[in-house]
Formats: sequence, structure tokens, C-alpha cells
Amino acid sequence: MLIHTRDLVKIYRMGGGEVRALDGVNVDIDAGEFVAVMGPSGSGKSTFMNVLGCLDRPTSGEYVLKEKKISDLTGDELASVRNRSIGFVFQQFNLLARTPAVENVELPLVYAGLPKKQRIEKARAMLDRVGLGERAHHHPAQLSGGQQQRVAIARALVTEPLLILADEPTGALDSRTSLEIMALFQELNRHGMTVVLVTHEPDVARFARRIIAFRDGKVVQDERSEALAAA
Repeated sequence: MLIHTRDLVKIYRMGGGEVRALDGVNVDIDAGEFVAVMGPSGSGKSTFMNVLGCLDRPTSGEYVLKEKKISDLTGDELASVRNRSIGFVFQQFNLLARTPAVENVELPLVYAGLPKKQRIEKARAMLDRVGLGERAHHHPAQLSGGQQQRVAIARALVTEPLLILADEPTGALDSRTSLEIMALFQELNRHGMTVVLVTHEPDVARFARRIIAFRDGKVVQDERSEALAAA
């Protein structure tokens, strides 16, 4: 088992009151799964993603990532897990505008302390993997939205993480390009990558093999189904 949560609670204190963003969440995700996390605004899906990504700590409960009890780690240890074990893909790509694609992709390896030559080799290999090897020296402004998201996915893959966490990765893309990106996620999953994707769009969630739905901080649906083929 890759991800294990038990009685996960996250409380935000606001204006003298409190908001229970997660309310006793129990979820297990095996290595190699493709999971879509859904729910309306304020349902807890983004908070759940932040906890899985070690971007936020639960107020109480347990989160275990590949036998490592994440809820017990220090800030520096959490940063190490984020860098080495988790690849992030965001809606707005989060690329450095004045930096070519290959250098955007190699950035996590800079933090990991790899030598320059090794970083470039790995970054080029990841760009090839997402079909953008010939665009290695293009800047984000010279790339389409779909190409920028492919660069972001290559950046997420370059550390060879345990899982990819994708937060509304098709939200800034048109329908055709969204299909291309979902096809890429499906291909990565077929080759063994664990993908957890947050989306509010049912049409996007259908490309995953499992859908977990949140409402009011609780899991209200957890179903496996045959994934729709994106391409």
C-alpha cells in the first residue's frame, strides 16, 4: 500500500470559530492506481491533496506514505519527502517564464543536489518522455498551454517520484488539449506511475480508474470503474 490515512482531521480556526476541512478521512491507495478526487468548493478535496503532498499537516489522525509516518515528520523531513517522493502538477503550470523548458524540468534536481550534467540528461529524458524533446530550449511563452503542461508533467517526473499529485491539471486548457493531457496521465499510469488527480469536472474524473468524492470534509463516494480511454 502506498497511501494510508486513518481518522484524518484538519481544522482551520477562523474569526473565533473553526472550519473542519477534513473530518475523519480514511483512504487507502495502492501503488499503480489512478485516482480522481472530486467534490464541490469547500468539500475538503484540496485540503486532502495538500496533506497528501506534505504541503499541510493534519490536525489529528495518521498519514502513512509507503510505510513512512508522514504526520510525525519535521519541517525539513517533509520538504525532503516533497522533493524526492512526490511530483506536483498544477492548473497554471507554474513554470519560470524566462527559463527554457529543460531548465524548468531540471529545477527539482537542483534542490536534490545532483550535478549539472546529470540534471540536464534526466531533464532531456523526461521531455522526450512527454513528447517535447525538440522543444527543450523553448521558453514557456513559445509553447502552447498543452505543451506548457507537458513541461510541468516532465518536471514532476524528473525526480522519479512515488506518485504524481495533479491539482486541476486541465483547468486552464481547452477540451481537445485536456484529452491529450489525460491520455498522457493514463500512459504514465499504465507504466506503473501512481496518479492522484483533483478535479471538479466529472468528464475529467471518468478517465481515472477510481473516483473518491468529498463533501463537508468527509468521503461520500469511493468507487472503482473502467476508465474512459482518453485517446
